Amino acid sequence: MSGTEDEELAVMKDWWQRNGKPLLTGGLLALVVVLGWQGWQRYQAGQSQGASMLYQQLLETALTPSGQADTARVAELSGKLKSEFGGTTYAQFGSLFVAKVAVDAGKLDDAAAELKTVADKPANDTLGEVARQRLARVMAAQNKVDDALKLLDGDADKAFLASREELKGDLLVQLGRTDEAHAAYQKAKSALSEDAAVGGLQMKLDDLAKGDA
Repeated sequence: MSGTEDEELAVMKDWWQRNGKPLLTGGLLALVVVLGWQGWQRYQAGQSQGASMLYQQLLETALTPSGQADTARVAELSGKLKSEFGGTTYAQFGSLFVAKVAVDAGKLDDAAAELKTVADKPANDTLGEVARQRLARVMAAQNKVDDALKLLDGDADKAFLASREELKGDLLVQLGRTDEAHAAYQKAKSALSEDAAVGGLQMKLDDLAKGDA
């Protein structure tokens, strides 16, 4: 072997000592990351499927001859949904259903508790807004109208602006603040598309106008 070849071999060995192990480690790390991500995706898919099945079973508790949900079964399934799939949107959809069952049974405190857990830490903006509006209605039924109104402070997504403003109007009517209620109803009406049904909303506006006459 010539001196030049010896020098090239020495340079290669030196390069490998300095870079070979980090490259190998980096390659293995990349492989672990890829396999880990694929495993995580499979886990998430399994979680979603399991949560979906439980949620479907929860909804089916209302399929009784009376139309009333089996409350014992609701408690069992909702508890399982929260404990096993608490991080999924299905768990929060389950809470909305449980709250509805509680309202139907006249258990407003239970309904408020379920809705508050979703409103405080929603899985997404849509769930947060739905929970907030439903919680406001429950609180109004508990004669906590001022607190209910505070829940609706701030901006709403365009998709929910009409329903939020109409709800604000309803709460303001309960408080006897008719001028503010009229303004809220008008804002709700303006947020609707031209072809949207505004019959019920228009009736509320007309009722306020009659009261002012």
